[in-house]
Amino acid sequence: MPLSRAAAAAAVLLAAGTAAADDHWVFLGTYTGKSDKDSKGIYRAKFDSKTGKLGAPELAAEMGSPSFLAVHPTNKYLYAVGEGGGKEGGPVVALGLDAKTGKLTKLNEEKSGGAGPCHISVHPSGLWVTVANYGGGSTAVFKLDRDGELAGRVGLVQHQGSGPNKGRQEGPHAHCSFFDPSGNFALTVDLGTDKVKVFLFDPARVTEMPDRDIKLPAGSGPRHIAIAPDGKFAYVCGELDSTVNVVELAEKGGGKVVQSLSTLPKPTPGNSTAECVLHPSGKFVYVSNRGHNSVAVFKVGEDRRLTAAGHITGDINTPRNFNIDPTGKWMLIASQGGGKVGVWELDPATGMGKETGNTIAISRCVCVKFVPMAK
Repeated sequence: MPLSRAAAAAAVLLAAGTAAADDHWVFLGTYTGKSDKDSKGIYRAKFDSKTGKLGAPELAAEMGSPSFLAVHPTNKYLYAVGEGGGKEGGPVVALGLDAKTGKLTKLNEEKSGGAGPCHISVHPSGLWVTVANYGGGSTAVFKLDRDGELAGRVGLVQHQGSGPNKGRQEGPHAHCSFFDPSGNFALTVDLGTDKVKVFLFDPARVTEMPDRDIKLPAGSGPRHIAIAPDGKFAYVCGELDSTVNVVELAEKGGGKVVQSLSTLPKPTPGNSTAECVLHPSGKFVYVSNRGHNSVAVFKVGEDRRLTAAGHITGDINTPRNFNIDPTGKWMLIASQGGGKVGVWELDPATGMGKETGNTIAISRCVCVKFVPMAK
């Protein structure tokens, strides 16, 4: 899946604005609640990539359970899904983002088209977003206008199928959806059907390509995907069987699993994986373990296959989500069960992380996104 029509547009977008070399905003998605101790929406904190210092969190936008966030390529807008909703779906929200102050301003809101929207991402051109509806088992695509607002849903595809795990795979459960780097395909990871569904994307429609769907090991329950920038390989974590799977992607859509590895040093009852992240250098893949309470580290070989390198551990409790800052030096791990976000310093040679002790308290944090702070 090589770079094509989106490349020129993406290059222009990336050139927009100037940012300080070391300072970033970190936007944090949470599960919310009604008590005083519960989170109330999307939070922001200052982060210094030179020192690894993470500042105190501030409420940036009040919203019900914004469990996943996505940043526009221009860094001018932020998008969030709110888990919940019936057949019409939960909220998909567009917010204006001031990269100087970190201020978020709500622009507008749409319904996701299916229950339980849990993931959102932006097209490389910045003109569309794709949403995974977990409860509804569907993929939705929305158009964006030039001012960052949601301009209506242009596609909604209901997934079909099931898997061998009757408790978790009784039907389709879309868990994340990304556009590939070329912008020509949308890839949705479906935990319920053990597939990465592949859609041909163009501005007019989203077309199913069932013959191109990527089959993951039966019962693996694929959850999240990390796609290499060249679009040739991807890495998919299996939530139900605690694995990471290397997928070789085909140029015209589709692909095949070429390697599967455990994310655990030994069997751990009750463990499930959550997030899968490719290091900015392309040299390491990371997968979070909920239960083992660790982040598994894998080295990427020249052939893109993986070798287990160890586990990042420390004060970690239910690491649903984590992310790496743009410099590749720091990992921020959100402990959903521990009520905090912590900072680990990454070794560029081994990929392993050293706990810094720098943490901030935030209830049920489940998403971490970086935005360069504008001058």
